[in-house]
Amino acid sequence: MLTLSKRLLTLFAACSLAIHGLAHADEPVVTLKVAHFLPAHSVTQADFLKPWADRITEQSDGRIQFQFYPSMQLGGTPPQLVDQVRDGVADIVWTLPGYTSGRFPLIAAFELPYMSRSSEASSQAMWDFVAKHGQNEFKNMHLLATHLTDGALVHTTDKPIHEMSDFRGLKLRAANRTATRTIALLGATPVAMPVPQVPEALSKGVVDGAVLPWDVVPALKLHELVKYHTESAPGMPALMHTALILAMNPATYEALPADLKKVIDDNSGRALSREAGRIWDNKVVEMGHQLANERGNEIHVLSPEEQQKWMQATRPVHEDWIEEVEDKGYENGEALLEEAKQLIETYNAALPR
Repeated sequence: MLTLSKRLLTLFAACSLAIHGLAHADEPVVTLKVAHFLPAHSVTQADFLKPWADRITEQSDGRIQFQFYPSMQLGGTPPQLVDQVRDGVADIVWTLPGYTSGRFPLIAAFELPYMSRSSEASSQAMWDFVAKHGQNEFKNMHLLATHLTDGALVHTTDKPIHEMSDFRGLKLRAANRTATRTIALLGATPVAMPVPQVPEALSKGVVDGAVLPWDVVPALKLHELVKYHTESAPGMPALMHTALILAMNPATYEALPADLKKVIDDNSGRALSREAGRIWDNKVVEMGHQLANERGNEIHVLSPEEQQKWMQATRPVHEDWIEEVEDKGYENGEALLEEAKQLIETYNAALPR
């Protein structure tokens, strides 16, 4: 009798699965095109985007699939990714808003020098800040996550940076307007360019180094092109962070049936932003250190006293940001900046010790 009951239960379960499969058999599979500017083997795709996409495919019973287009395989340049997702060339992009100077001033608050010690904390703070204030900046896209890279540091080819006077005479790659201003205040000559152009610029001597986080080191093989890396003092804020977004074409999102929207929503937002920040805080930094050490490069860590000099020198960048957002029509830029700092501290305090 017990054996018969087990057989009946097994048969019932099999029938249920079959019916469930039939229910979805006539529903179309949605394939989303995901574009970004780094190689497929980068941390961005291998450790962040691909696991995220796999979760969504599993939770949607295979009804949402993803096709990746790394290294700008859909054409265009990295600064054009925000337009590609707006215009539907790509369904989802991972990109730097800062590549399009002046279009996203609010999110640039999180790229100001010495704002943050933790990408995990600040990525969540940035999500809250943009959700509250960023409707105009991001009205043409459906945001899935906002996050920061690990803290940027100075990588140089022939001359180590141990103190601020070492910047004199150097040309350093900058990612955006904030980085350009910061590098100039420290005493070097900034040269703005997207990340994919950095290896050639270093190898040809167009620049003497770059201000970049560890996250791009493996993808660009940066550790093979430079000899020196200068990090911030332990326990103190990083020189700067780069703000990134994962964004979806709004028409693509709205065309999804309600249950598939829910799958996307359940895997987006603050939680995904935090996940990304944690990856960049931990795995990315460890990998960068390992590659630099294996190459025999020098990793110099600033003293707290020297870092204080750098922090004092770059303070005008914060004042520039306040002026810029007020020029863009936002009221009380100083209060906005203070709100961003408070959000960062709130999430910093919540991190495990």
